[in-house]
Amino acid sequence: MKEPGENTFSMCCQYVDGFVSVTDDEISAAILALIEDRKLIAEGAGAVSVAAVMFNKIPELAGKKVVCVVSGGNIDVTILSRVIKRGLLMSGRSDSITISLMDKPGQLKGVSRIIADLGGNVISIHHERAQESMDINACFLRIVLETRNAEHIKQIRKALTDEGFQLVDK
Repeated sequence: MKEPGENTFSMCCQYVDGFVSVTDDEISAAILALIEDRKLIAEGAGAVSVAAVMFNKIPELAGKKVVCVVSGGNIDVTILSRVIKRGLLMSGRSDSITISLMDKPGQLKGVSRIIADLGGNVISIHHERAQESMDINACFLRIVLETRNAEHIKQIRKALTDEGFQLVDK
């Protein structure tokens, strides 16, 4: 089990009023917000204070002006790419939808029309046939899209189900 060093622990006991925890997804969202809003690159540990404020981990700060210390830009570009993807997912600006379809002409056109009419932007599609557990005429359509926010995702998903498309939770 990891433990803080003796000096670190004694300093925390003396100077720290409390602790909060944030998730990796919240840190990802904070890094993305720093990139977009402040044009700053911060490593995960350096963005923790922003994540804590963004996700209301310290309720007594709500509505107040707050200064967050942001430090450390030592983040690998491949990790940064993953962080951005997670941040977009968390903020509702990206979504992945899997649809179970009958494999017949026009299905993709119908799905695309609904997404386009609602202003979603398809960035990738994967069409998969012939899994053992599927009906012989069935397929899965996995779509990754750019969206405006979580409400936009709900609108697109609802419109698809309203048109009779079966969404698969994965």
